[in-house]
Amino acid sequence: MLKVGITGGIGSGKSTVCNVLKNLGVPVFTSDDVAKKLLNSDDYLKNEIKKTFDSDMYTSTDRIDRERMAKLVFNNPDDLKRLNELVHPRVKAEFDNWCRKNEKKPYVVKEAAILFETGQHKELDKMVTVFCPREERIRRLISRDTNATQESIEKRMIHQFSDAERNALADYIILNDGKEDLLPQVMELHELLLNQYTKIKALF
Repeated sequence: MLKVGITGGIGSGKSTVCNVLKNLGVPVFTSDDVAKKLLNSDDYLKNEIKKTFDSDMYTSTDRIDRERMAKLVFNNPDDLKRLNELVHPRVKAEFDNWCRKNEKKPYVVKEAAILFETGQHKELDKMVTVFCPREERIRRLISRDTNATQESIEKRMIHQFSDAERNALADYIILNDGKEDLLPQVMELHELLLNQYTKIKALF
């Protein structure tokens, strides 16, 4: 089984690419969704966040106050680093267990916004970047979220690698600028990964 990472800047269309792969029968592990779930269900993680930050990071019903947390970490790189150091090991454990359940598949996908930034790409066999120009990503995000502003989006972008850095590190790049057809690119990637798995399997 190949472990494939799919990443890209905020608003690049990672989820769209992953949805196509899901429809093709490829298991997809969505790191952000798992992290959100763990923030509300993992007692160890909840306690560590309360100790590291403040018990006020959780509401009276013991649910993470996402707005409060986002405001804190996206304005303080050190706080964001501390949060990632708490969350990512727990997400990794979930991913490892999930991979064992899908070990008979030719390949699986781990989708996350900051695979390169956190070094998670080193634990994966192949890396795919979904590329969309910065200006187009900002336009998309503002159009789908009426509360989003260019300033708030750019604050989040600061904590991610630049497009050039991601593209340089990726094994494959999918262009999702609204001009190039996305589906043929994803289908080509799918076939490439299946062929790679077949070649590797033939060696053993």
